[in-house]
Amino acid sequence: MRPLQAKIIAYEHVLPQIDAQKEIRRSIDFLKDYLRANRFLKSYVLGISGGQDSTLTGKLCQLAITEMRQATGDQSYQFIAVRLPYGVQGDAQDAAAAIAFQQPDQDLIVNIKPAVDTMVTSLTAAGQVITDFNKGNLKARQRMVVQYAIAGANQGAVVGTDHAAENFSGFYTKYGDGAADLTPLFRLDKRQGKQMLKALGCPEQLYLKSPTADLEEDQPALPDEEALGVSYEDVDNYLEGREVPVAAAEKIEALWRKSEHKRHLPVTVFDDFYRS
Repeated sequence: MRPLQAKIIAYEHVLPQIDAQKEIRRSIDFLKDYLRANRFLKSYVLGISGGQDSTLTGKLCQLAITEMRQATGDQSYQFIAVRLPYGVQGDAQDAAAAIAFQQPDQDLIVNIKPAVDTMVTSLTAAGQVITDFNKGNLKARQRMVVQYAIAGANQGAVVGTDHAAENFSGFYTKYGDGAADLTPLFRLDKRQGKQMLKALGCPEQLYLKSPTADLEEDQPALPDEEALGVSYEDVDNYLEGREVPVAAAEKIEALWRKSEHKRHLPVTVFDDFYRS
């Protein structure tokens, strides 16, 4: 095993193999424990895209909320799923299928296009050039603004979908989809998430589809693996401690180094992080 590989695996807490049912239970109990520790909370809020990660996270949230209601008799516990299209979502049918699989207590749809377009217009008027990539980050951050607004209206916490196969590379928008109160998938790679969804009886098309953030208009539905420059197969093998081609390992490690700032809270004068 490469020296940095061992460090990354230790940080991400990825197991070489999992028992899917055990990890499902672990995530559900984690979500329930968070509610017990923060008794003022009554809901979980999650953005649903129709992809693997939000589909799995949402199902775990609904199971946890259902068990909390059963255990406490408190019917005010709610899982709130929110679809957040920018205009018309190209794979809206997958988001609808994810909702049908999860059976959330509330199913909301909030179109972020007016807010994002207004912000771009205002920034352009202020002399700023907003690239398509930058606008994609605005979309991700606007989605999180909406989720926290809904959480604020429902005594809620926002649940994130970050997992090891994204976290190692910072493959998320800082303070966008990377922002959340808790992340029940942390420790899992893509392959393991698929195993859990299969165990939960999820429709195959929701976890076998090609993952995409779908934030850029110049490159609609750009596959994650193309954007990363490395396959999830190689990422998962690397995180599970297996050998991968040297070129893939070097790419993974370069992404880890480049994205270190995303895995760190705001830097203060007491941190060594920013010192070269």
